[in-house]
Amino acid sequence: MEFCDECGSMMKTQDDHWVCGSCGYEKARDAVAEAAMVTTESQEESEIVDVSDAEDKGLAKTQAHCPKCDNDQAYWYMQQIRSADESETRFFICTECEHKWREDDH
Repeated sequence: MEFCDECGSMMKTQDDHWVCGSCGYEKARDAVAEAAMVTTESQEESEIVDVSDAEDKGLAKTQAHCPKCDNDQAYWYMQQIRSADESETRFFICTECEHKWREDDH
């Protein structure tokens, strides 16, 4: 993970450069440091709850507005997706259309 020298925001990789999404600052990626870095595109398959299995897994239901179909009930679960010192993220799965969203997606 790399942070911007100008504004402190997290930078993203773009070809052979680091690019800040906030201020646009760019810097070259160091090949030696890159060898030690691990980049993941998605979570492990075993960590992702299959939407159609939500009821079978015994997930709790709650009142939650689905942004896709306007249904007012959803299954929910919490999962640690950031570092251990950050709070868990709450995920919702619509009981009607099975749309999946997380609490901070508004």
